[in-house]
Amino acid sequence: MLYILALLIGVVAGLRAMTAPAAVAWGSYLGWLPVAGTWASFMGHWAAVGIFTILAIVELVTDQLPSTPSRKVPQQFGARIIAGAFSGAVIGATGGATIGGLIAGAIGAAIGTLGGAEARGRLAASFGKDPPAAFIEDAVAIIGGLLIVAAVA
Repeated sequence: MLYILALLIGVVAGLRAMTAPAAVAWGSYLGWLPVAGTWASFMGHWAAVGIFTILAIVELVTDQLPSTPSRKVPQQFGARIIAGAFSGAVIGATGGATIGGLIAGAIGAAIGTLGGAEARGRLAASFGKDPPAAFIEDAVAIIGGLLIVAAVA
């Protein structure tokens, strides 16, 4: 079950790179993710919550800009894989499966990045413009991330 949740948080990172670590930080801070005593214990600190939340908000805002590059360019794709792997590793650490969580999170991020780009393109085409599709993607990522983290608890 832990690997499935790590894969799913990776999918969230594929949709929104910083939303996944923000959800994991909030879950750790609220005690939903038992990271105390693991390498990921710093995620339960208020500073980690603040940093990742600010980064997630900045990403949500900048993704609405017309100059935002495609998530498939190497830098964007790489950032999403790293965020997914990191978030998956934190979830894996709660059960002593850091490496497995890292791998599952990275795979999930690749799935979320490629599938999310396809879904967003189709949504944007059906709306005739991109902002409504981006807002739907934002909502799915935020709600999904919080539900995944809550499921670990």
